[in-house]
Amino acid sequence: MDWVSFDEIKKTVTLQMAIEHYDVPLRRVGPDTLRGRCPLPTHNSKTSSESFTATLSKGVGGAWACQSQSCIKSRGRVGGNVLDFVAAMEKCSVRDAAIKLQTWFLVPAAGQAHHASSNALRPELPSGKEPEPKPVSKQESEEAGESDSNKSLSFTLQKIDCDHPYVDERGLTDEIAKTFGVGIFPGKGSMQGRCVIPIHNASGELVAYAGRAIDGTEPRYKFPAGFHKSLELFNLHRVKGNLSVVLVEGFFDCMKVTQAGFPCVALMGSTMSKAQEELLAEHFGHVTVMLDGDEAGRSAAQGIADRLRRVVYHVDVIDLPDNVQPDHLSIDELQGLLLPLHISAGGVC
Repeated sequence: MDWVSFDEIKKTVTLQMAIEHYDVPLRRVGPDTLRGRCPLPTHNSKTSSESFTATLSKGVGGAWACQSQSCIKSRGRVGGNVLDFVAAMEKCSVRDAAIKLQTWFLVPAAGQAHHASSNALRPELPSGKEPEPKPVSKQESEEAGESDSNKSLSFTLQKIDCDHPYVDERGLTDEIAKTFGVGIFPGKGSMQGRCVIPIHNASGELVAYAGRAIDGTEPRYKFPAGFHKSLELFNLHRVKGNLSVVLVEGFFDCMKVTQAGFPCVALMGSTMSKAQEELLAEHFGHVTVMLDGDEAGRSAAQGIADRLRRVVYHVDVIDLPDNVQPDHLSIDELQGLLLPLHISAGGVC
């Protein structure tokens, strides 16, 4: 049996890094305290809305607790450290949790030094393993500011199945799926069995993979801990030579609009960061905002358009019908909406 150093893992992987790995939506209630709904699968209470607390400065790497009696009864304890958190989330032993953290965050095995070279060639990874870059905590990111960049990955996932039925169900052609490198990852790790979507920076460097659940499991999307969506525009590296662009929320929205013949980038959400605003202003003179047809999308679209009008020559807004997303539309429907705005692959006609 391989030796696993719990102390080394707790020193390297903080509780916040694990929380961000699972994309748990907690709100900050103090300088070092997060609170929200308990994410543990053992939590059965329907009345305790904010019973989960993470104290990031407590112990080695932080400590957590859930005060719900149903949760305490199921687990036999109130909380614990990062290892206990992963063990509870994965329903596994503490040792297995340590091995998962060691794999996810590339923690060196006991007695081994971790050597990394920024000049090293990017190895091609077999399908049986999926490492992720060492993450940067949210606090470190906030202190550094949005001027920092996401680090390029030192690996590429292999044997991604671009022909999986799920890809076809999303309305993507084989050509688009292969262009974007989208498909099901059969290997081990946090992205196992998910539809993975490569994310590049403006220079075309691979900086992350997003993993979309295809069977209804939560979270619906997974991102590597330490990756900051606010610093990138999805698909920018492919379309930055165009004068005009369509701005959407999601990955599949972007791919569907691209399939319809229009240059497109995605915010990877319904909010636009200052960094994303600057990227749009730097690369495009005409932006068409087409967010989802729900309350959040409509509210965000108007605010985004108002901001962009200060820095971009021409901005249009397309208001989609209730509960309709761009990727729900057919190619003919997308072209019917976008062609009247004179958007083409070459810019504004």
